[in-house]
Amino acid sequence: MTPEPASTELKPGHELVARSLDLAYDGRTVIAGLDLAIPDGEVTVIVGANACGKSTLLRGVARLLRPAAGVIELDGKEISSYPAKEFARVVGILPQSPIAPEGITVADLVGRGRYPHQGLFRQWSSTDGSAVADAMRVTSTTQLAGRRVEELSGGQRQRVWIAMALAQDPDILLLDEPTTFLDVTHQIELLDLLTELNRSRRSTIVMVLHDLNLAARYADHLVVMSGGEVVANGTPEDILTADLVRRAFGLESRIIPDPVCGSPMVIPIGRFHRPPAS
Repeated sequence: MTPEPASTELKPGHELVARSLDLAYDGRTVIAGLDLAIPDGEVTVIVGANACGKSTLLRGVARLLRPAAGVIELDGKEISSYPAKEFARVVGILPQSPIAPEGITVADLVGRGRYPHQGLFRQWSSTDGSAVADAMRVTSTTQLAGRRVEELSGGQRQRVWIAMALAQDPDILLLDEPTTFLDVTHQIELLDLLTELNRSRRSTIVMVLHDLNLAARYADHLVVMSGGEVVANGTPEDILTADLVRRAFGLESRIIPDPVCGSPMVIPIGRFHRPPAS
């Protein structure tokens, strides 16, 4: 993937806020009383241990899960009040395990990202074609255009789904573990691409990552969750400490400066590799 986006048109600003939010599955509360404001025009990364509510929060913000209590507001209006296409032009999501229709080709799947921009009086146009071509170019999926999605490797499929999300061209892009199935080279290229989109277009990026060190390196704003709550919220430099890692992950660690960029770097301490006694 090349980290160069197709356009430098600046995105409009938006206010995305959760207030006293409860989210539940089948009557089981996963998130309770959560308050969170997503910084406009920044890269926000949500981290936390398994089953802490990261993906549930993203699903709630994307309108894939209705709040049991509280509200999520976009620009002062409850997200449920927006017509579907209007909301999708502003907020797009790449879920954790998307499922493609059987037999669909890569080009057709990426093209579905343009659905929010279609309407009764606006059908497919050269603008849509360019958006799809650009999304496939920056994700290195152009050569896969005629292939069926089910024929691809896990890493190829992930890049195709990312291309569809980019073709949608939302102002706010939500990504749930977007580096899943990607080798380390493609992980870095993807995160560089998202950073470039943010910096060149002021797109708001919100993603869930498992790798704490990649989160600390790429996040402008870090949200740390535990037990369905936000336990810390701020810049990685301000909040990432050994005490926070212990509290959120139950892991002993040391925090040192990342030798590449100076962001906090988490060095885990396991049972068999303890630091020597002083």
